[in-house]
Amino acid sequence: MQLLVGLWLFGASVALLVRAGLGLDPWDVLHQGISSRTGISIGAVVVATSVVVLVLWIPLRQRPGIGTLANVVLVGLALDLTLAVLPTPAGLPWRVAFLLAGILGNAIATGLYIGAGLGPGPRDGLMTGLAARGISIRVARTSIELTVLAAGWLLGGTVGVGTVAYALAIGPLAHVLLPLFAIDPPPRGEARHEVARGHR
Repeated sequence: MQLLVGLWLFGASVALLVRAGLGLDPWDVLHQGISSRTGISIGAVVVATSVVVLVLWIPLRQRPGIGTLANVVLVGLALDLTLAVLPTPAGLPWRVAFLLAGILGNAIATGLYIGAGLGPGPRDGLMTGLAARGISIRVARTSIELTVLAAGWLLGGTVGVGTVAYALAIGPLAHVLLPLFAIDPPPRGEARHEVARGHR
């Protein structure tokens, strides 16, 4: 349940950032850019991009979990459905409110779905897969995100103050929120005891 709530909230929070129109995170700049060039909904682009990134896991020998597969489908679906009902804010104060709500919601969603411990998102797994091949996570993440940001901007994605605000805020927020939502598995003996009692 935590995984599903987290993934749905992630998509909804991205919709808030899209409606704010003040700039998106790097991957969503790419998604929006592709959407604007192709006419395909941004949510469908998120799903398609997730599938492509997942294929890149194969040479990196990464294994998806149930959370990874759910991520592929649910984030894009939640994004499109939220955009269908979410109004475009009128005036800068409302746009800023949407931006701040989107960033905070994104951080909470990240804590929820990663804390569920059922598998990383496709993009996270790409970075950890490269790190397992000897590339530092910092270099892998920075290189990937700068590349997709530049490509998305060239395709017409929105880069702005929101992009900078997201980059500055998401790390500290995730640092605080991830431990709050992390689900630790019970000790092995306790797990056996629960199974014996009929709990799943």
